[in-house]
Amino acid sequence: MAYHLPVLYQESLDSLNIEKNGIYVDATFGGGGHTKGILERLGENGKVYGFDQDPDAAKNAIEDSKFQFVKSNFQFLKNYLKLYGVKAVDGILADLGVSSHQLDQAERGFSYRFEADLDMRMNYQGGKSAAEVLNEYSQDDLQEIFSRYGEIRNSKTLAIAIVNARLVKRIERNEDFLAILGDCIRGQRNRYLAQVYQALRIEVNDEMKVLSEFLIQASEVLKPGGRLVIISYHSLEDRLVKNVLKTGNDKGVVEKDFYGNIHRPFKIISKKPILPTDEEIKINPRARSAKMRVGEKIEVKGKS
Repeated sequence: MAYHLPVLYQESLDSLNIEKNGIYVDATFGGGGHTKGILERLGENGKVYGFDQDPDAAKNAIEDSKFQFVKSNFQFLKNYLKLYGVKAVDGILADLGVSSHQLDQAERGFSYRFEADLDMRMNYQGGKSAAEVLNEYSQDDLQEIFSRYGEIRNSKTLAIAIVNARLVKRIERNEDFLAILGDCIRGQRNRYLAQVYQALRIEVNDEMKVLSEFLIQASEVLKPGGRLVIISYHSLEDRLVKNVLKTGNDKGVVEKDFYGNIHRPFKIISKKPILPTDEEIKINPRARSAKMRVGEKIEVKGKS
């Protein structure tokens, strides 16, 4: 089954600073590209836990004693590691967003390019669909989603158009939604549609809340000196990652202990995000908006 090419492949593996007998997590297993790279660098006592809630990803599970596939959202990272008897890991990698495989499957409803039902669920076996969001959310809620998650400037106009259209006919398919979007598009068509669909996908999968919970858990299960490597694709994700690496919380609020010492959970490995090369973008256009941030867990020393 073809998945997207692993983005920032060499850079992410190098940033993990892989130890031969270490324990690692690929929190977004997908087609297993990054996981295979980690496995190649491990010795016989190393281990990789690959998380993915998409049932399609389970078909790519690797037959290797050093690998364990976990059919779950990375939101439950800590619980599943505990289930497998793992208290701490040496590195965690996550390549966020939707894969090319998911975008190219018409029936998943992630892309406006196909005639298909409006679904957009990463785990299509449960949860609310994009159609349910469009038909059931209030005008104010829709406006907020498109403004916050898609940075749609005329989000109010779009929300009103959706509410008016669903009074006439329930919005079930891409064709229905595109007909509504036609009069709302401002600027470059494909960019506008991509932003609208991104906003819907984020809401359907509760991506910002899930990412926040994952990042906090990741910082808790990493060993001192362990690396957290995150590849993000839009500013909201990147801001969350940057906040957690700098302050240990998703709000970016600096916390101090009783003695006034600033809580710094990570040593920032690269002050600026690591970006794909022009050569990689030519080969893999999906990499264009990728930003990778890397943090190394700092050991908390006891006070005398």
